This record gives sequence, C-alpha cells and structure tokens, in this order.
Amino acid sequence: MTKTTVTREEVLQFHLGGKVGLALPRPVRSQRDLCLAYTPGVAMAVKEIAANPASSFDITARSNLVAVVSDGTAILGLGDLGALASVPVMEGKAVLFKSFGDVDGWPVPLARCRQGGKDTGPTDPQRIIDCVAAMAPMYGGINLEDIAAPACFEIEDRLDAMLDIPVFHDDQWGTAVITLAGLMNYALLTGRKLGELRVVINGAGAAGIRIADMCKAAGVQELVICDTKGTVRQDRTDLNDHKRRHAVTTKAKTLAEAMAGAHVFIGVSAANCLSATDVLAMAAYPAIFAMSNPDPEIKPELVAEAFAGKPYVMATGRSDYANQINNVLGFPFLFRGALDVRARTINTAMKVAASEALAKLARQPVPAEVQALYPHENLVLSDGYIIPKPFDRRLFVEISFAVAQAAVTSGVAPATDLTAVRARLERRNAERA
Repeated sequence: MTKTTVTREEVLQFHLGGKVGLALPRPVRSQRDLCLAYTPGVAMAVKEIAANPASSFDITARSNLVAVVSDGTAILGLGDLGALASVPVMEGKAVLFKSFGDVDGWPVPLARCRQGGKDTGPTDPQRIIDCVAAMAPMYGGINLEDIAAPACFEIEDRLDAMLDIPVFHDDQWGTAVITLAGLMNYALLTGRKLGELRVVINGAGAAGIRIADMCKAAGVQELVICDTKGTVRQDRTDLNDHKRRHAVTTKAKTLAEAMAGAHVFIGVSAANCLSATDVLAMAAYPAIFAMSNPDPEIKPELVAEAFAGKPYVMATGRSDYANQINNVLGFPFLFRGALDVRARTINTAMKVAASEALAKLARQPVPAEVQALYPHENLVLSDGYIIPKPFDRRLFVEISFAVAQAAVTSGVAPATDLTAVRARLERRNAERA
C-alpha cells in the first residue's frame, strides 16, 4: 500500500490560524437583521427559553453543538502535555465532527483542573465535572477527550448521570465501538461465534477497559486483559475497580503466556511490545488488532513475514495500512444519531447498534466512488477489509440511524417518527454531497 507522509512544515502550515471558525447560518446584513439577531428582538427568544427550557434546542445552536472537552492529560498517544497543547487535537476533533457527522463541535480545553488547581499533576475529577456542568446549557452533547484514566471513568459516569444530554468519552468508547465491529466481521470470516473467541487485550486504560466491556456486551466470554504488570488476575491485590471487574483466574501471568491459543489480540498499549513468536503462538487464523499510535504493538510487515501465506487478519490505528480502527467511524455518527432524537445519553444499546451497523456496511458492495479513493485495495469483505472506509458516505445515514433507532427503542429518547428521522438523514447527506 502507498503510504501517505507529511512533513513538519506541511503540518504547521496547515494549522496556521487554527482549524475551526464560526459560520453564520443567518448573516447580519441589514438594520432589520440586527434587530432580529440582537436587541431588541433577542429578548423574545430569551423569554421563550425562560418559560420553556426545552425550546433551547429549537431556537439556539444547541441541538447540533457538541463541546469537545479535555484537560490534556492523555493526548493522542503523546501523554500529559497539558490543556493548551491539546488544542490542535480538540480543533481536529471538531473538524471531524463537522466533516463526517455534520455536527458542530467546539474545542473546550480546561486549565487548572488538576489536583490543587494546578496545570500539572493528576486530574481532579470534581473540577472538570463542575466546569462541564456549568457550561452544559450551551451544548446538545459533551465529548470528553484525552483525559487520563482512572479519572476519566468517574468524570464520564457522574456527568452522564447529572446531565440530560449525551456525555461520551471517545477514548473509552470510540475505539471500543469500532473494534467490536471488526471483531464481528472477523468472527464471520472465520466461521466462529463471538462466544467462542478467546480474546487478549493489552492495555488496561480507558480504551482497553471499555473494549472489554463492549466485547462482553456482544457475547465474548473468554477475555484476558494485560497491563504493565501482566495479566489482570483475581489473585492480584493492586487492581482498581475497573480492572477488578475483568479480573480472571488464569495460570498465564505474562502477555506472552496469555497469547498462547488466543484467537484475537487487541492492543491499546505501547509500540513493539508484541513479537513474531507471540503471534505465531495464537490459534489458527488469528486476528491481530495492533492499535497503538503512531507505532503499533507489532508492525504489519513482521506479522506478514511470520505467517508466510497463512490466513490472519491484521488491523492497526493507522491510515496507511488496511483495516484502520479509527474513531472517526464512530463518534460523528453516534452523536448525529443521538442529537437527531434528543437522546439523554449514549447507552450500551446505542453503541452496540453502531458496531453492528458498521460490520454490516462492510459486507455490502462498495460504491464506485469509494473504491476509486482506494485504488490499491479490494474493498470486499476479506482479511484486508473488515471495516468500512471513513470516506464512505453511507456511514452518515446507516450508523446514525442505527444509533437513533436504538436510542428510541431503549427508552433514552422520546417517541419519534423514525421513518422521518431516516428521511432527514438521507436528505442531509445528499445536501452535503
């Protein structure tokens, strides 16, 4: 596959002036426009919302606006570099929200949200919760981003319970949704059921824990998580509550030992921590999802050399290899679907529905315009194509609608005419073409 490379100079040039700005759906070009947009007319809108708070979703930008919130403690594989340094990533997230989901995202980096009100050190969950709760009236949803574990779990759980709008930590759930979709198609290719798979996850942070949750919600029964100290076992006394939920009884104490006989390896950990010997110890026709960025747990070239023509599935988090497990396949459409039916949360049913819709889409014939974007790949369900491509415009309707439908069916959104919801999605998608 042809790899895409960019230079530092190109990247900084692209970022000059930032990546987001304000677009006005109703420009002010006359005295009358000014009266409607601001004083005196705006007072009528204020009174309407004061009398009927739900009207804020109709007469403000709230219904399509998501806050992209971070304290910069776990930035994109780079670690804790602070709120200010997180801004390019938060702007980038807003770009992806708009480009793929037609959702208006706005970066909200939070400084002074560490313990003691500092800009360094561990996250203070209460400070972030207070900040987000205070600004929530402007937004239809909250996307938490690049907040380190374990604080991210408490922050998401408490905000989700407190607010009546969706709160979603993409680092926890985004990767999990896409991974599960890939796992579903891997199971189909190999003729195995999800409940028959033996899964090893390396990395017990936000992504690893939620991938485990999603896998189990979908039917996976035999799953072992590994952290920096080895397998997450019942006999360990150093586990936090989230690791404890997934602790197992096993003789395997190391990642290498856990890999013996496994069908699936899922890496959300560190570069080059897996060897060719490790993958060769797996069951026949295995799947290796090595998703550490920018460098995977094992290079695809090494896996190809190790298997020497034997069947296997390889996925990474990178766009220059086949089977990219990329969150952009999830969060824009999870929020699109949730916003369109005014869901109060993004629950497990909605996440699993997104995974199922993604997996099904990869099984369907690919439009010619999508295939043309990837001339060196055969986009038919196979070892090299288990996940749809980000530029497949069908994602906008299929994934968003599956999420909206699951929200209504599971009772976290009001009764809604789902036929009309799908029609609006199709119309919106056509207008964006």
